[in-house]
Amino acid sequence: MKTPFRFVLVGTGSISNAYVDALRQLPGIELAGIVSRTGRRPSSLSDAVEIPIAAELALLPCAFDAVILATPNGIHSGDAMQAARLGKHVLCEKVLAISLDACDRMIEACEENHVYLGVSFQRRLNPVNRRLKRLIEEGALGRIVAVDVEAKFFRGEDYFRQNPYRGTRAIDGGGVFMQQASHDLDLLVWFFGLPKVVSSALGTFLHDIESEDHGAAIMKFECGAVGTLIASTCCKPQMPQKISIHSDRGTLVSSGDNLVTLEMEGLGMDDFEATATTNLPLGHEGVIQDFVDAVQNNRPPMVCGTEARKSVELIHRIYDAAF
Repeated sequence: MKTPFRFVLVGTGSISNAYVDALRQLPGIELAGIVSRTGRRPSSLSDAVEIPIAAELALLPCAFDAVILATPNGIHSGDAMQAARLGKHVLCEKVLAISLDACDRMIEACEENHVYLGVSFQRRLNPVNRRLKRLIEEGALGRIVAVDVEAKFFRGEDYFRQNPYRGTRAIDGGGVFMQQASHDLDLLVWFFGLPKVVSSALGTFLHDIESEDHGAAIMKFECGAVGTLIASTCCKPQMPQKISIHSDRGTLVSSGDNLVTLEMEGLGMDDFEATATTNLPLGHEGVIQDFVDAVQNNRPPMVCGTEARKSVELIHRIYDAAF
């Protein structure tokens, strides 16, 4: 019988539940242990499940192949380097880290210890986003003039009070751009690369936090397109994330990762029905399955450390432009 691929979950906050639920759905992959500095378990893990828990990775009395980092952003780098030194592969919740130096340390530690580093940007698995990526690479959208992204979330004050590190620079690394909108920034750099020019305006309006809760950025990409990104946790009610692309051939709009408008010469809905296929499930299940396949087949995961670093670089360029 084939030995299961074994993960240790580091961190037991709210995002850890997504990984517990995902691991439960994947045959041949199992949760072998938990690192919890508070000693608590993820709330979605039944008390009936017997599993070793330790305050430090090196203290776990179980064999494992990789770690999942579900800790706050500012702790990722230390946990990743500890795992790498133990020879364990690292799958990290977004974002990779809160500074470029920390990103580089994580990437270097994993390379030096010959382990893989992957990051959970699961929206890259969405069929519409995968097809859009392919069409952009093929030049099928024509000359792109504008790319407008809206990431309009709402978070009440209780969200930040529940975990006081939220919205801090030292632990979260920033506000809505570093946190909720990081998936949108990842898609932007995946589609178009890092921009040549960035300007921005940010502020803190409705929340008692250290970092921004609303802002806008304007970018000029290598292809010539002008991009805009509005990111907020002040929008009540919250709205689906939206991407609008305008070119010399027409307009394409995706809302909630679903194609809602396609008025573009040379393209029809059948171009999106013939999506860029993948055998992976969506969400965290797909990220985990891809990561395990990457390790077992000696290839980079879907989003490696170097790739995930790009969105962190863009976030810091947005912050630098504002402040």
